[in-house]
Amino acid sequence: MDPYAKRNERRVGANRPKISHLPAETDDRSRKDRQREKQAVVDERRAIKKAARQELKRKLRDELDAKF
Repeated sequence: MDPYAKRNERRVGANRPKISHLPAETDDRSRKDRQREKQAVVDERRAIKKAARQELKRKLRDELDAKF
């Protein structure tokens, strides 16, 4: 190792970080499957937010109707 080497030049040779080209655990899902699951989560969250907004609107209307 060269003592005057730059920071990114120090880890060379046997000391270099090993690159793994495979994930630690093999995942049987394809990219499309992962995308589909991710989209399902997004859709569910969107539906929850929409229901919450509708419920708040309903409560606000009820409160306004009760006052007047």
